[in-house]
Amino acid sequence: MDKQEEQALEMGDAAQKLIADPTFTEVVNTLVEGSFQQFVNSKPESPQDRERAYNAYRGLTDIVATLQQRVAVRDQILANRDNNEEE
Repeated sequence: MDKQEEQALEMGDAAQKLIADPTFTEVVNTLVEGSFQQFVNSKPESPQDRERAYNAYRGLTDIVATLQQRVAVRDQILANRDNNEEE
């Protein structure tokens, strides 16, 4: 296994732990809900407020998506390794 694969496995493990942590999940969900509420409760004549709330929401969802992607990469590496060992 090369260094890049090892690093991807470690990042995937760390991401999985973070995603599974109830405190992390609760904080992210609270922040997502807060940014969504700010967006829907902002006035149409306040585009800066709406944009700020939308960007906060997108940032949070991007963090979660990145963590999920790291887990997926780890899982793919492990699956490839298992397939190579079976051959």
